[in-house]
Amino acid sequence: MSKHKPNRAAQPNDIKAVQPKKKILVSACLYGYCCRSDGRSNLLRDKTFLDWKNRGLLVPVCPEVLGGLKTPRLPSEISEGRVISREGEDVSPQFNKGADEALKLAKENKVLFAIMKDGSPSCGCKHIYDGTFSGTKINGSGVCAKLLLENGIVVLAEDDMFTAKILFNEK
Repeated sequence: MSKHKPNRAAQPNDIKAVQPKKKILVSACLYGYCCRSDGRSNLLRDKTFLDWKNRGLLVPVCPEVLGGLKTPRLPSEISEGRVISREGEDVSPQFNKGADEALKLAKENKVLFAIMKDGSPSCGCKHIYDGTFSGTKINGSGVCAKLLLENGIVVLAEDDMFTAKILFNEK
């Protein structure tokens, strides 16, 4: 019989230390990157969000940049299932490519859920602009948010941090 005694019993924190980090996909503009069409950011200043950012739990994505669009760029809106720039250019291929890349990153990082910028033609999950460039919002999802949802990823708007905190603590 071995006389070896363990140094100490395993503690809950020991076990947590070897578990993979929980990850959350987020719109890069909410993370603080200046990637909006006008070249600005939408940094989300929620205390918990900033804590998750500092702990390296956020996976920032800008589907429009991932799809090959530059910053700044012309604003775009969804009209009749296509994404059209303010000057009438069909930028649907870039939006679709960016959504595919964002989904790939979400899967690679095994994200729990996503927090996306509502109103965006890529990231909007509750509302998007109506396609007339009049500033009118309608119920709907952007290209990336829709793809994430279709692939079983919960998508929250930046104003739903209460739900985000619950989801993070449940998983």
